[in-house]
Amino acid sequence: MRTTVGIIGAGPAGLLLARLLHNAGIDSVVLESRDRAYVERRQRAGILEQGTVDVLREAGAGARMDREGLPHDGIELRFDRRRHRVDFPALTGGRSVTVYAQTEVCKDLIALRLAEGGPLLFEAEALAVEDAETHSPRIRYHHQGRESVLECDYVVGCDGFWGVARKAVPETLSRAFERTYPFGWLGILADVPPSHDELVYARHDRGFALLSMRSPSVTRAYLQVPDGTDAADWAAEEIWDELDRRLETDDPTWTLRRGPVTAKSVTPMRSYVHEPMRHGRLFLAGDAAHIVPPTGAKGLNLAVGDVVTFARALALLREKGDPSRLDAYSETCLRRVWQAERFSYAMTTLLHRAPDATPFDDRVQLAALDRITTTRSAETDLAEAYTGFPFDEPQ
Repeated sequence: MRTTVGIIGAGPAGLLLARLLHNAGIDSVVLESRDRAYVERRQRAGILEQGTVDVLREAGAGARMDREGLPHDGIELRFDRRRHRVDFPALTGGRSVTVYAQTEVCKDLIALRLAEGGPLLFEAEALAVEDAETHSPRIRYHHQGRESVLECDYVVGCDGFWGVARKAVPETLSRAFERTYPFGWLGILADVPPSHDELVYARHDRGFALLSMRSPSVTRAYLQVPDGTDAADWAAEEIWDELDRRLETDDPTWTLRRGPVTAKSVTPMRSYVHEPMRHGRLFLAGDAAHIVPPTGAKGLNLAVGDVVTFARALALLREKGDPSRLDAYSETCLRRVWQAERFSYAMTTLLHRAPDATPFDDRVQLAALDRITTTRSAETDLAEAYTGFPFDEPQ
């Protein structure tokens, strides 16, 4: 089989790239190691930046998002028993975010691909990317009991941190930048309406807490826990009690709604960037190239930025014979990636309490939060970063 762009991975990055290429008249094949049911039920974060929302709409994939997604015009910060709302549109010239689960994004894009697009092969495990330095890279993959080869003009690896795409970049050319954190997030889903209509980020001496939502009837919430924590060690009532403690303020009008916990898991926290994001005709996108701690809600949105950059660059080459944007892919994406890494790291260190934190460290955190909530420039910087960095063109 032969195609212009071979895409490894049917997560939101790979599926959106296939949609963008289809709309530009460029053929592609998507290979996904899991079955369709798995892809459509795996739970991931769901905060969509303004730019991601706009891209999905422009791609013809935003109809259900517009019906069922929850637009949010701000977040609430809690610290030192205080509450402060950050008003995104007022600080950013009108930008906001939308709560719409990554699972639902994938469902929408899969339906479009199967109805209007090209091949999408589930249970097709990519084994290796070969000849990336040539004009005819290949993907060896296993599908329906036999090994096959997909001949491509370009390969885009959207196959996550553990995928095969990044392994095709020679170690002599690779640089990895990484930070691990001594804590994780204990996350729950609960059948109870959210206790607040926007996300609440809380800094507390006992650790960070986040109050979020999956829908108007389903609460999503997180607690900072020590690295290596087993979710099974936490009973539902213990989780609610701890959320109550960390979210408490001097405002008597707010209460935490409790309900049946339907799922719980622990997410480790790490930052990772691989440079470069291109080798020959192999391009890395999403978690294959970078990971951010979830505090800044950047993971999915960074992946969208990557594939938008690639699709626009390839379209320019096809339409005008101009390879400049494609040649600048890695540099262009990394500029945005490092800004997101900076913001995610800053939010993580601002709101989480390190195991070895001293009273001095606590005071510095509180001072930083006080500055954000009392200084418009600092608050604007947070709002602009949270609602999304622009999909840059090469400079």
